[in-house]
Amino acid sequence: MNANSRTSALIEQRQSVHRFAERQGDYYSRQFEKIQSSNRITFSFNPHAALLGPLWASARNVWGFFWMSIIATLFALVLLGRGLWGELGADDLARAERLSSKSQEMAIKAQTALESGASNVEVLQRNADNLQRAADNAMLAAEAAVGGASQLIFWGALALIATMVIQGFMANIVYEMKYCRWRGGRSETSGFSQMNLLLGVVMLAVMVPLTLYRFTVATPVAWLIEFPTDTSIFTAAATWLDAGFDSIALKGAGFFNGITSGIRMLLDGLEVVLVDTPWPVTAMVILVMAWRLAGPRVALFTLAALAYLAFLGFWEKSMATVALLGAAATLCVLIGVPLGILCAKSPSTYAVARPVLDFMQTMPAFVYLIPIIAFFGTGKPPGILATLIFGMPPVVRLTALGIKQVPSTIVEAALAFGCTRRKLLLDVEIPLALPSIMTGVNQTILMCLSMVVIASLIGAEGLGTDVLQALQYAAKGQGLLAGIAILLCAMIIDRIVQGRFKRED
Repeated sequence: MNANSRTSALIEQRQSVHRFAERQGDYYSRQFEKIQSSNRITFSFNPHAALLGPLWASARNVWGFFWMSIIATLFALVLLGRGLWGELGADDLARAERLSSKSQEMAIKAQTALESGASNVEVLQRNADNLQRAADNAMLAAEAAVGGASQLIFWGALALIATMVIQGFMANIVYEMKYCRWRGGRSETSGFSQMNLLLGVVMLAVMVPLTLYRFTVATPVAWLIEFPTDTSIFTAAATWLDAGFDSIALKGAGFFNGITSGIRMLLDGLEVVLVDTPWPVTAMVILVMAWRLAGPRVALFTLAALAYLAFLGFWEKSMATVALLGAAATLCVLIGVPLGILCAKSPSTYAVARPVLDFMQTMPAFVYLIPIIAFFGTGKPPGILATLIFGMPPVVRLTALGIKQVPSTIVEAALAFGCTRRKLLLDVEIPLALPSIMTGVNQTILMCLSMVVIASLIGAEGLGTDVLQALQYAAKGQGLLAGIAILLCAMIIDRIVQGRFKRED
């Protein structure tokens, strides 16, 4: 019975391999059985894939294998092409000719100066000798490059042979993995595709000649190196954007000024607490918070960090930086947490917000400063707005993730006991999602602090100004000390927040 079961299973597998491969089903059935029956490395060689790796991969829809094969093949062909017909040493030869021509011109000037009795004859003759010596060195370099053609041919042929051998041994293994995924019900394309084979032929016909031409000809045509652009399009687009920014800034001046005033009020309140309050009071409050929320070890670390900030003269700037951070983080939390809850509750809202969040996280930080300056000017409030754009995505994403990960059974039980939607959110979902939400808040705080240096470019001041000045004047010591101060501010906040939740756990 067991033998019959194995036989029937083997027949069924062979039939499925035939359906999967369509062509050469018997060959792939034997190879797949060989691969699956061995517990060690199986040596299964595919001659078609070895000779025509990219074409085999495109016909069999194994596109990862296709790209790896075409990259390795192009590398080997470029080495062979440069060795066989590449213009090796052409740049050095042209340089030698230019230097030799300049040396002759300088020698003529020296001869003219000698005949006229000028005093700079020795200088001119020395320059002519130096130029001729450089020309001789360039000529030797060109000859050495030409002499290295045989080495390029050898390494290119070796790379091509190695690529073919590796393709032959890896093809059936990769194709068997694709078959297992297909048989497991995953979305894998099966069969032999003539359209994909034609696509592979077209891609090879375009990629191979152009690549060989680019790397074997000393001076290829200009359009192959640089895209033939029209600068008038760029100029027109930039002018249109400038006019658009100016128009929006002019028409929305009241709205932008209102936002700036609101942020300035929040920032002024934090600066009164952190900067204007006597430093012993501020330090004592921070130490007590560290002790109560995170424990004695974090309190000792906080004491050492505050001592560093105080004794090196960073106290006021550090508190101004923390005020900027506090304003930015507060806005991020006030906007990000409700938005994250809305994204978790409404898939359509999250579908709209997701690309916006991706844009906010992937756009280079310096680019944020352009519209910020255009609409809000410079100073601390614009710096907070730039930090807000950079630091909000983590709290939105992690809040949405935490709400979505609340077990559905708990939600159903709460609703069954008569819990309203408001009570469900406040008393069930948010408490259960709180670890994820607080992780997002922590990440937002640290990301906001990382924007301190960039925000200083538009007048946000704080410790970022010291780092910026150190970069401008190459003041290595100043920049390092200020960077450590920023690091300590981040570590104090992180240790206090993380320590609180560790103690609760």
